Amino acid sequence: MNDFYASLPTFTAFERIVDADAYRALPADWVIGIADVVSSTAAVAQGRYKAVNTAGAAVVSAVANALKTLDFAYVFTGDGMACAVAPSLEGNLRLALGATVGWVGAALSLELRSAVVTVAQIREAGHDVRVARFKPSPHVTYAMFSGGGLAWAEAALKSGALPQVERYDNKHPDLSGLSCRFKPIPAQEGVMLSLIVTPRGTGADASFRELVNDLLTMIGAGAGRPVPIEGPNWGWPPDGLDAEARLQRRPGQSLLMSRITVGLRTLAAAVIVNLGRPVGGFSPKRYRAQIGENSDFRKFEDGLMMTVDCSPALSDSIEARLTEARGQGFIEFGIHRQDSALLTCIVPSPSLPGHIHFVDGAGGGYTMAAQNLKQARIRGQTMAQSELSGALG
Repeated sequence: MNDFYASLPTFTAFERIVDADAYRALPADWVIGIADVVSSTAAVAQGRYKAVNTAGAAVVSAVANALKTLDFAYVFTGDGMACAVAPSLEGNLRLALGATVGWVGAALSLELRSAVVTVAQIREAGHDVRVARFKPSPHVTYAMFSGGGLAWAEAALKSGALPQVERYDNKHPDLSGLSCRFKPIPAQEGVMLSLIVTPRGTGADASFRELVNDLLTMIGAGAGRPVPIEGPNWGWPPDGLDAEARLQRRPGQSLLMSRITVGLRTLAAAVIVNLGRPVGGFSPKRYRAQIGENSDFRKFEDGLMMTVDCSPALSDSIEARLTEARGQGFIEFGIHRQDSALLTCIVPSPSLPGHIHFVDGAGGGYTMAAQNLKQARIRGQTMAQSELSGALG
């Protein structure tokens, strides 16, 4: 059943992410790969969130190149990723994960942890993994996950309950196509809002569906996109020049020489794009427009994740609606406000339309939203224990 994911029907209306009929249960023998950066919150405090995003995107890139396709079931989570592959590809997955763990440590001075678990093991733990294919543009699809299985696996990885994959320090992962060439994209409406909303329970109840639909209505159809319709500005030098120099550094090449090489290459690209004149089969205008179309600024991984450009007033309204829902007991949420977004890209070929672009908030984004969700959960548990003690006392 290697073609299970590729055979799934796609949908283009994002509100269907809460439609149970849009998802299919993964085969029991399929394998889940997960990875995340250890102490990513500390890295945010050090101003290193671009490196954190690069590490998360590097895992996607390495696995995609190992599988020889970008059309596989994965989700980018800001400081990591999760994916599902057929059992025959487990060896490729483990090698890509292990090599990326080693590369992230050596090149980015970050600790990446990663593990592999089967869908059957997740179901034995009382959870499920269901997947859907969302098609934001004619050119790309992104996987959406439900069932609670990925959330369980990520928690098990962080707690040490899952054995980590073998780390390879002498095997450079294939990161072809991964790039970090854009400057942070400023919020046009005033706030770049990153949010994570997770259901309590299965998430299939009407209250959660109604909440998600309310949020999407508040933001507006087609609105909230952090990447302008005409595409992001292509400035030089890019803020991600150092990260890309580390990505593209060849064995035996000094980091300085890699920086010079990447600097010249990105300068040439910036000139071509800003002039807007086609070169060969590459159309700068078309490419920039496709960046916005292909971006993953909203997704579903056992909960709603979005990074949206909105006004301060709308941010307040969204937070108020989420606070109300949390008070009713059927969700948990975390949000983080910042003034710009980061864009990390995988571009197999700039002349072809199937390039993908990962969006996150530049000030900590999903990492800080997840941290705020965790802190709110702890506060809620503390209050509940205090109320129980008072009632018993």
